[in-house]
Amino acid sequence: MSTLSLSDIDVKDKRVLCRVDFNVPLDGDVVTDNKRIEAALPTIKHIIEKGGKCILMSHLGRPKGEVNLKYSLRPACVELGRLLGAEVAFAENCIGAEAENAANNLKSGEVLLLENLRFHAEEEKNDSDFAKKLAGLGDVFVNDAFGTAHRAHASTDGAPRLFETAACGFLIDCELKFLGDSVSNPQSPFVAIMGGAKVKDKIKVLNNLLPIVDKLIIGGGMTYTFFKAQGLEIGDSLLDSDSIDFAKEMLEKYADKILLPSDSLITNGLNFDDKTLGETKIQVKGNFPEGWEGVDIGPETIKSFGDVILNAKTVLWNGPMGVFEIAESAKGTMALADKLAEATENGTTSIIGGGDSAAAVKKANLSSKMTHVSTGGGASLEFLEGKALPGIAALSTK
Repeated sequence: MSTLSLSDIDVKDKRVLCRVDFNVPLDGDVVTDNKRIEAALPTIKHIIEKGGKCILMSHLGRPKGEVNLKYSLRPACVELGRLLGAEVAFAENCIGAEAENAANNLKSGEVLLLENLRFHAEEEKNDSDFAKKLAGLGDVFVNDAFGTAHRAHASTDGAPRLFETAACGFLIDCELKFLGDSVSNPQSPFVAIMGGAKVKDKIKVLNNLLPIVDKLIIGGGMTYTFFKAQGLEIGDSLLDSDSIDFAKEMLEKYADKILLPSDSLITNGLNFDDKTLGETKIQVKGNFPEGWEGVDIGPETIKSFGDVILNAKTVLWNGPMGVFEIAESAKGTMALADKLAEATENGTTSIIGGGDSAAAVKKANLSSKMTHVSTGGGASLEFLEGKALPGIAALSTK
């Protein structure tokens, strides 16, 4: 059954307790990147335009269960007010008399932001009494914080279970549509692009996706474990030795689906701290010399992978093709991002699975050219593994 959405419920004159993700970077008391606040605006605006009393709660940073004003949400409150063009009330605590009075005195169409949930250790412990105090602030519950939906915390798991009506906001609704529906019932050809450092981090995702994809492109550090499974020498490249047998099994079972790079950019000196490479050269698929390591896909692979992307109807991308933080070894990732943007313009559904993939697409200035860029890192990965996320499971069904 599908999850109840904000658009399915009546919020008029009701206190709507809404979990958002305002875990934003700060420079003193200034928000330096407001993307997460902007992402919650459609949900917040809907609540106030429909006459609801919008009570927002979030975490910020890791204050370790203690009050630490370095992690106060007050700067987020100021930024939200600026974006809304309206005053946003702020409560100095997320529970207790002040929070209760502020929530009870809120008028329809007004917004209140509660102080950092993680100023209380009970939040991350999913403490039932703490969850009950949070739940007492609202009449209906809405979760729009996909980035924390994989955490069973009081605000994401304990509190929503105490409401008769607990719905997802528009951000989570969008994530469920694309990471859920579009992936489980994709238009074919369905191509998944998997990158990143270690195979073991993606084993469950690979097991979940390989039976349903038409093609699986593998890049990034994962490549070299698959090369090793084929009996190739990989020099000093990143190796996930515990996953060689898994890679070998997948190559045998899905030989017609798995696509590996035909050439690679290799270097004899990777300095991640200084963002520099030593000498570089293109190595066709084969044996890497000792002392050299793979850091990106090569030009031949960029072309062949790009052709696969252009012919796809649905593309899911999770993980970069190389060390994209360094310009010289970011070319493969950036080139595929360009191809995916081109494919999207031609009607392909493109889904970027959060984390480094989202960062890479943002770096390429192509986020707006994709169908959907997930706001979750760990949440996206666990969702793609087929896991039930506590923050979603706790919500009502239609």
